[in-house]
Amino acid sequence: MKNKYLLCVVGFVVWMLFFDERDLFSTYFRHPQELKKLQQSSKFYQDEISTTKAELEKLKSNPSTIEKYAREKYLMKRDNEDLFLIREK
Repeated sequence: MKNKYLLCVVGFVVWMLFFDERDLFSTYFRHPQELKKLQQSSKFYQDEISTTKAELEKLKSNPSTIEKYAREKYLMKRDNEDLFLIREK
């Protein structure tokens, strides 16, 4: 207890192992789990982007696809038509 340098080193080691932002537990347990979640969400968004690009290409190439898309997604109709929505529970 008389050596103040040893006390400082022990205090520093305890601080770095348990209380610091990049402590032992978060480095080896929490960060890999967060990385795995981020990689899964990245894969999900990449799949969504590719699906959206495929839809866009279909819409650019075929005018009947544009009409079908507008009717299904935005519930658009022609002037002489009636639209009835049936929602399932």
